[in-house]
Amino acid sequence: MLRSLTTRLSSSVLVFLLVAVGLFTLVRLAPGDPIDMMVPPEVDGADREAYTTALREKYGLDQPIFVQFFRWFGGLMVGDLGYSYSNGQPVGQLLADRLGPTILLMGSALLLGLLIAIPGGVLAAVKRNSIADYTISTVSVVAIAVPSFFLGMLSIYIFAVRLRVLPSAGMHGSGRTDVGDLLYHMVLPVCLLGLAIAASLIRYVRSGMMEELSKDYVRAVVAKGAGPARVLSHALRNSLIPLVTVIALSIPGVLAGAVVLEQIFAWPGMGQLAIASLTNRDYPVLIGFGLYIAVVVLACNLIADLLYAVVDPRVRTAK
Repeated sequence: MLRSLTTRLSSSVLVFLLVAVGLFTLVRLAPGDPIDMMVPPEVDGADREAYTTALREKYGLDQPIFVQFFRWFGGLMVGDLGYSYSNGQPVGQLLADRLGPTILLMGSALLLGLLIAIPGGVLAAVKRNSIADYTISTVSVVAIAVPSFFLGMLSIYIFAVRLRVLPSAGMHGSGRTDVGDLLYHMVLPVCLLGLAIAASLIRYVRSGMMEELSKDYVRAVVAKGAGPARVLSHALRNSLIPLVTVIALSIPGVLAGAVVLEQIFAWPGMGQLAIASLTNRDYPVLIGFGLYIAVVVLACNLIADLLYAVVDPRVRTAK
């Protein structure tokens, strides 16, 4: 087990370094010049050229690309992600300030999605080819097919504009910082993202449960007189391994959905910061955001591997 963990950690570090090199290269090769976004519109002619030259020297953009890379990479090795071109603040601090709201949104939505997907998938598997099965499958397909930005705008129009029962943006109301107000503002974005997560997971829970319920050990448990609850608990436990894999691999998709909803609901998370940085061509923040995503994905994959041993003792024995 320890040897396997060490191997996984080593490979994760290598992948992270490759992602870092790739992100720096892709962002720097992208069209557009961040300096153009920093020059005030009133500066023109020779003054503009002098102003631009001074900014390039200030941020080191006048150096060859490989010099910029090694300077940035050296900082990365000691945890320095550089400074934002837009406001001069440390990138690490900017991302850390936005990390909490994003984790709160994603974590709450993932929990809600699991609370919907697991019982919904089990019900669809037990009642296969019934009205309940068809209804659950249809709703999940529709939820996957309809874009999250459309559902977000539609929900704002219905619940915030027409009915006026829920807020349309932000984490808190004006002058409010209490938990109740936070939960009130979380309702729409969390429900929409949780519904999207549940829609993608229900199919896996259903197929996994159907496969387990058709196996011989389930028939043996039934023959011994076990009740439906015990049979379902045995089958659900054994169907969790593929679900754990799907959850780990769906984290990037969940984050992508969170980025969209953060924009729609003005949620002050990392996604909103990344979109603003993309508009301003803020290279350090964009690269830092990409590295944060890489860490999240690698960590989720590592956690999924560790959970295999918890869910299924056969995996732990094999390792």
